Amino acid sequence: MLIFKVFRAAEWAELQASGTSAGAPVDLADGYIHFSTAATLAGTLEKHFANEDGLRLLACDPALMGDALKWEPSRGGLLFPHLYRKLRLDEVLWSRDLPLGPDGHVTGELE
Repeated sequence: MLIFKVFRAAEWAELQASGTSAGAPVDLADGYIHFSTAATLAGTLEKHFANEDGLRLLACDPALMGDALKWEPSRGGLLFPHLYRKLRLDEVLWSRDLPLGPDGHVTGELE
């Protein structure tokens, strides 16, 4: 199972340059990095990134994050993965652009 993080261009550039990231402004405010599952990604995009272009989708293996990753209830009682430390670049299995199409963001295959 993969988990997903959506980054804006500047956040992605920071992760690439420094090798770690504390996340987006919402992550810094909440004290952990928010991730989505394949089942919750569309809702995350619609709620937090609607009509926003220039996004990057990162796929991570939760097993690489150890005990710092907690599954906690959030939107509608669903469990969401939250990382209580910086994300490391070596935990990103793949990344790709997340284009904005006429019907919203195009995620493509998530495997």
